[in-house]
Amino acid sequence: MLVTLGIIGVVSAMTVPTLMQNHQRKSYVTQLHKVYNIVQQASIQYMTDRNAVNLREAGLNSEDAAANFIKQYFKVVQDCGTDQTPCFAATADYKKIAGVTITKWYAKRHFVLADGTAIATYYTGGRTAETHILEVWVDTNGQKGPNIVGRDLFVMYLYNNGVIDDMAAKGGSDDDTELTTSVPMSSDEREQRFNNYCNSNNANNYHGCFGKILNDNWEMTY
Repeated sequence: MLVTLGIIGVVSAMTVPTLMQNHQRKSYVTQLHKVYNIVQQASIQYMTDRNAVNLREAGLNSEDAAANFIKQYFKVVQDCGTDQTPCFAATADYKKIAGVTITKWYAKRHFVLADGTAIATYYTGGRTAETHILEVWVDTNGQKGPNIVGRDLFVMYLYNNGVIDDMAAKGGSDDDTELTTSVPMSSDEREQRFNNYCNSNNANNYHGCFGKILNDNWEMTY
């Protein structure tokens, strides 16, 4: 009996942590998918309400417009404005999957939604359908840990035509409308960005993680 209990204890000690990690990752992805759906629906409604063919024409043309977009179409319970905290954790509290601490925060306006998700915007001014117009930063559980890019922190890229994807590659020109990648991106392109940026020691780069989630049918396989 004691031997049997001992074996059960050893097996539990080996399997329970893995099961907990899998559950946590599933929770992060489920919440991310929920925000993705809200952003998608809000973008369509934003253009429909203004009888516009794209987001820029609809009026999404500044940081203030981006903030108003969030406040109008999302259930916001806390508006931190330009302050990162307390809506999000401090920059120094966030790390990449590889373990390096991130050193730069690009988002400009910060909010907390009714379900506890932290969301932020960075207006990038896309001028064509293939230029992302808005970065949507999502911390699926707010200030709570693990605060890791690709675990609970993601950046979604909203394009002028309403497509949501990872960040497409720019061409060699100074003109930011010239891209070497179209959207929606291919699986290979997303995989390349995951390996080069998300799963790397680059402390200032956050794309590639969201595209990997899209590639793997809303599963966190890494």
